[in-house]
Amino acid sequence: MLKWKLFLMTLWCALPLLAGGAASKSYSLSSPDGRLTVNVAVGERITYEVKHQDRTVMTASALSMTLDDGTVWGGPKSRLTGVRTGGADEKVPSPFYRASEVRNQYRSLALRFQGGWSVEFRAYNDGVAYRFLTTRKGSYCVMNEEAAFRFPEEAVATVPYVNPRSEDTFFTSFENTYVSQPIQQLDDHRLMFSPLVVDAGNGVKVLLSEADLLSYPGMFLHKAEGGLDGVFAPYPKRLEQGGHNNLQMVVQEREAYIARVEGARSFPWRLAVVTDDDRTLAASHLCYLLASPSQLTDLSWIKPGKTAWDWWNDWNLEGVDFETGVNNATYYNYVDFAARCGVEYVILDEGWAVNLQADLMQVVPEIDLPALVKYADAKGVGIVLWAGYQAFNRDMEKVCKHYAQMGVKGFKVDFMDRDDQPMTEFVWRAAETCARYHLLLDLHGMYKPAGFNRTWPNVLNFEGVYGLENVKWTPFEKGDQVKYDVTMPFIRQASGPVDYTQGAMRNAVKENFYPSNSEPMSQGTRCRQLALYMVLDSPFSMLADTPQQFDRHPDCRDFIAAVPTVWDETQVLQGTLGEQIVVARRSGNTWYVGGLTDWTARDVEIDGSFLPQGSTYAGTLFSDGINAHRIGTDYRTSSVTLNHEGKLRIHLAPGGGFALKLQAQ
Repeated sequence: MLKWKLFLMTLWCALPLLAGGAASKSYSLSSPDGRLTVNVAVGERITYEVKHQDRTVMTASALSMTLDDGTVWGGPKSRLTGVRTGGADEKVPSPFYRASEVRNQYRSLALRFQGGWSVEFRAYNDGVAYRFLTTRKGSYCVMNEEAAFRFPEEAVATVPYVNPRSEDTFFTSFENTYVSQPIQQLDDHRLMFSPLVVDAGNGVKVLLSEADLLSYPGMFLHKAEGGLDGVFAPYPKRLEQGGHNNLQMVVQEREAYIARVEGARSFPWRLAVVTDDDRTLAASHLCYLLASPSQLTDLSWIKPGKTAWDWWNDWNLEGVDFETGVNNATYYNYVDFAARCGVEYVILDEGWAVNLQADLMQVVPEIDLPALVKYADAKGVGIVLWAGYQAFNRDMEKVCKHYAQMGVKGFKVDFMDRDDQPMTEFVWRAAETCARYHLLLDLHGMYKPAGFNRTWPNVLNFEGVYGLENVKWTPFEKGDQVKYDVTMPFIRQASGPVDYTQGAMRNAVKENFYPSNSEPMSQGTRCRQLALYMVLDSPFSMLADTPQQFDRHPDCRDFIAAVPTVWDETQVLQGTLGEQIVVARRSGNTWYVGGLTDWTARDVEIDGSFLPQGSTYAGTLFSDGINAHRIGTDYRTSSVTLNHEGKLRIHLAPGGGFALKLQAQ
């Protein structure tokens, strides 16, 4: 693989000025492997289409941006002044990611227009992207952005709809299961949030998302004639404190514009992963590569890892001589468990700060935080604190300084539930402030990452996912978690890490599942929960169940505790959106392989060709037990060997999975 960067051309080519509407120009851009082509037309408006191996999978789709002075970038008065082609082929370091480095290979086309703005297109082997840029000076507002995505008539979309938390349509947790429908049958009264996937026919799928979402609202999508249109939350005009436990800022009124801009800048990338192989959706690095490079040079203090977690299991400890809850005795127990198992962190979730005050300096009397942090530190365990958005936002500098000096290792910030411009600016400010105090950040109650984990590597996890917490209150008929688990890795996870919070030791088949807050269970089998540690990208992974539940199953506990959370290499071995997925990940000379199925039992065959030639690997396989179709906790372990030429056949029960650890001999 090339280690150097190659620019195909770097000079703007002079062109005659084109009066708006007087002429039309067409430009073509192909991916490095030639399988994808972007055709751009500049005339009365700017449109582009995408072809996959000469078949059109996105028809002519318009793009424009309207400013508050009436200027329309991409409108009929746009005057083209130059064209530049280029590209790159380089290795990009990717710390705390699914691979230690990724290849950034693309060809580019930039169109410059009179008035100090331009549009840049890129074609990668697995997708295409475009963005607006400007050299304009001074202050102005973006009234709206036109981001149209048009598809062939037979296209079917797999989408997550917005579930608003108030009358404000844009106030949402970005959590929902997926619905698959022909685009023409989508609900035109509801917004969808990205990423989402469109099946454009003939087995070609198009994943729509965005990257480099900085100081600009995120992109929702809405049904339109022939496809989908981007929709952006207007800038908040009036906010009131409220929402969950008074920890949120709820928009009461919005402005007519979507963003305030000061001077020159680039705008977020609109991207489409395009492939005829579902595995590419789950393996794409496009969001990461299109994000701004890291703002940090010293990463030595950033320690990804796993954490024992109190909230999902409702602080329920068994066999102890104290009343469990939000108190030091309970957390000492969690710390002891983490230290004994080699788990790096313990989270104090909601409850350690005085309720309804939105003030992180007010600690409940049952918690002696300095003593707890000192106790944990002596055992090599870090303490991470949960924080509601407004409690963290109102005095961020003071809070970060105070708790960093105490020895706290990071924050899990929750309940943002918006992605308008002020919220995306908050996320940058939170990452920057935490970095100055060497604090990790886990963004729960959050929109998709959009590559932000590249820009700020101390932000390890992002929610924006319908995670395990939802089974605590959602009956099966309203939330099929098993189906979601084999859909989300192909869609949401393409945008970056997920704060899914796996690790349930109570496991139920479909017929036996019921929601329970105090003694929650997962849908599907025990091995499914183990597999999630390999299938999901999650540099800060939770152990959701109680220490005692894990101790009842020491083989499962020890397997989970040993699984890395960042990787040298990741390969998606098998994958069909909505049906099944198998992922192999390498850390050093050790491979971990995890697989999931939907509610259909299936046999999967693992081809050892991902292993290096000439070596034999041996290890332990956790697979669904013979009665796992009836009892979700049934599993078996076996010793296996595998080499480059070998194959391994594994049976997965309905809602099942498997987990495999292989070490070179």
